[in-house]
Amino acid sequence: MLSESSIQVGENDLVIIMTHEPNWLLDWYWNDKTGKNVSYLIRDCLKGRCKLWMAGDLHHYMRHSYVPSDKPVYVQHLLVNGCGGAFLHPTHVFSNFKKLDETSYESKAAYPSFEDSSRIALGNILKFRKKNWQFDFIGGIIYFILAFSMFPLDDTFSGHMRSFFRTAWDAFIYLLGHSYVSSAGALLLFITAFTFVPSKISRKRRLIIGILHVSAHLAAALILMLVLEIGVEICIRHKLLATSGYHTLYEWYRSVESEHFPDPTGLRARIEQWTFGLYPACIKYLMSAFDVPEVMAVTRNNICKNGMEALSRGGAVIYYSSVFLYFWVFSTPVVSLVFGSYLYICINWLHLHFDEAFSSLRIANYKAITRFHINHGGDLEVYTLAVDKVPREWKLDPQWDGEPRQPQQLSHLRKFPSKWRALSSKQDPLNTVRIVDQFVIRQTGQPNLGAIDSSEI
Repeated sequence: MLSESSIQVGENDLVIIMTHEPNWLLDWYWNDKTGKNVSYLIRDCLKGRCKLWMAGDLHHYMRHSYVPSDKPVYVQHLLVNGCGGAFLHPTHVFSNFKKLDETSYESKAAYPSFEDSSRIALGNILKFRKKNWQFDFIGGIIYFILAFSMFPLDDTFSGHMRSFFRTAWDAFIYLLGHSYVSSAGALLLFITAFTFVPSKISRKRRLIIGILHVSAHLAAALILMLVLEIGVEICIRHKLLATSGYHTLYEWYRSVESEHFPDPTGLRARIEQWTFGLYPACIKYLMSAFDVPEVMAVTRNNICKNGMEALSRGGAVIYYSSVFLYFWVFSTPVVSLVFGSYLYICINWLHLHFDEAFSSLRIANYKAITRFHINHGGDLEVYTLAVDKVPREWKLDPQWDGEPRQPQQLSHLRKFPSKWRALSSKQDPLNTVRIVDQFVIRQTGQPNLGAIDSSEI
């Protein structure tokens, strides 16, 4: 099939190859070799007549042009434009691409620029939680599992920072040597973190990155656990919690009720008798259920004095449920911050996770299209038009509806081709569109295997 296609292409014809993926970039990034049929077509069949290789899939715009040399040139320009995708991909990750087979290439255009792409990656630290708030659910549960076996600590209150970190280190040693739930959770998290690291790097580097990633989460979980325990301990020592058992709130309610709403006729006692004790009991236990800090503090005191063995199974469920409610609220911002920082470090310093780091930001801006034009001299002019910021609010264009049109008239032939326009004229693509790249492929009578650069910016 390939040999027949090459016969149909004239000797002086120039060819543009379009593929789904930019194999030249992805093969370089993943250190792989794909698209062998396309490579055979370009090298052995077209033999220098391919002037442009285009692809999409990566949601950015990049163009590389060959560097003149004595070696044969099989493709003059490598162009990827996937800026119509649902989100943006970085460009700075691919900034070191220089060579395809024996031919050297240099970057002629990148959209967004390498500097802007690196700056956008900072959003993983600042905006990860806002863009991926669903991550809070699983993140808070993971942190609670990591700290589960350390609740409660007997002696956490200290005014010295050294004692704080020593307690955190002791908790870590306890996790490794004695806990079951937390150590199992840490092991599963490490396995997940190790497999999450892209396989393009060595197993040793994946192991190091996985350990550092899990260590950051584990340290954050233990520190949050200590902060929560210290907060409860301070409240207990200052007589703010655990002063009179589980029903402190109910006793306060009864005292206020008897003071401001006296019952000289004994109505409340009769209601209690008529309801077989349900009237005060429902209020009592309902208030206890909503007084989570008191339940947590009283149960914590009982565990510290009598040990976990003295606590019933139901009491343990109540205690850990109350701890989970507060710990989950404290941990959700931290887990997003740690994971977002991990993505930022990987994408900017290690050039890893280019898909995950930018898809998590859900950037709908930076759209671009590539247009072709054959001029009077037969040269192919290539233009790439881009819009930095995509409008989020649109309105119907009355000029589109009022324009007379012929039956079956194509939209691009109309004066007002689009039914919609931006709500704000400042964000209208017709006013903000700009050319980010422009070059010319010269018409030639012979296949160009030499070192003539035909691009013009």
